[in-house]
Amino acid sequence: MPELPEVETVRRTLNVLVAGKRIEKVTVHLPRIIQRPDDISQFAFMLQGQTIRSVERRGKFLRLVLDELILVSHLRMEGRYGVYGAEEPLEKHTHVVFHFDDGTELRYKDVRQFGTMHLFAPGEDNLLPPLNKLGREPLDDTFTLADFRERIGSRTTKIKPLLLNQEVITGIGNIYVDESLHRSGIHPERTADSLSRTELASLHESIVTILQEAVDAGGSSIKSYVNGQGEMGMFQQQLLVYGRTGQPCTRCEQLILKTVVGGRGTHYCPACQKPKRARKTAKL
Repeated sequence: MPELPEVETVRRTLNVLVAGKRIEKVTVHLPRIIQRPDDISQFAFMLQGQTIRSVERRGKFLRLVLDELILVSHLRMEGRYGVYGAEEPLEKHTHVVFHFDDGTELRYKDVRQFGTMHLFAPGEDNLLPPLNKLGREPLDDTFTLADFRERIGSRTTKIKPLLLNQEVITGIGNIYVDESLHRSGIHPERTADSLSRTELASLHESIVTILQEAVDAGGSSIKSYVNGQGEMGMFQQQLLVYGRTGQPCTRCEQLILKTVVGGRGTHYCPACQKPKRARKTAKL
């Protein structure tokens, strides 16, 4: 599933490719992609004549800001957008097509068919699902160390599933949680309240730094991810634990292990990320 860096890369690409384009009509080939409104003909009618003013991001969601509407789109497992000429043949698994008045089209393709689209009036999108319960943006200036400590420092939940909870911090998924925990030397099964102030500071810095590095690299192309221009991300070349089961740790040469934490496959180094007793340690 695309995480914050991948969605941010798609956002930046689409801003270049479609901002300023006017929608002439919309064709929906798979109605279940459209979650709001539940009338597909109404969805298409509401978008007709609207101009895309900008493309924004909230967590793992894209927000297409139109003249009088907000289109919220989640790529889920393998959703992707691309811009094509109207004369180009429709590829398999293309489910929604936004036809522009300049002869180009924004096409949404989704092999797994898990993606969603919601249409809102401006301001309404942040008050209703799926955006209304999202937590702090980790690359926002408001994601301070003090805020991070307040959000997770006293919780008894294991740190990995807590960081994956989109209502606490939004946008981080399996890849970047594993990488952040490894960089900060924290075992994924430690509870949040067992982390010292120093460890919390290291984890906060790791999350921000790794996400920014991934954004700068265009995200990670682990499976099928590409941006709006069909280009792969390159951050997968910098991953130190995720997807490296049985390979030596670049720090200590111990073999990377894979386990399951909170129902998610989890990669870690047993030497760099040693488990500690899940008890509250003195805050230094």
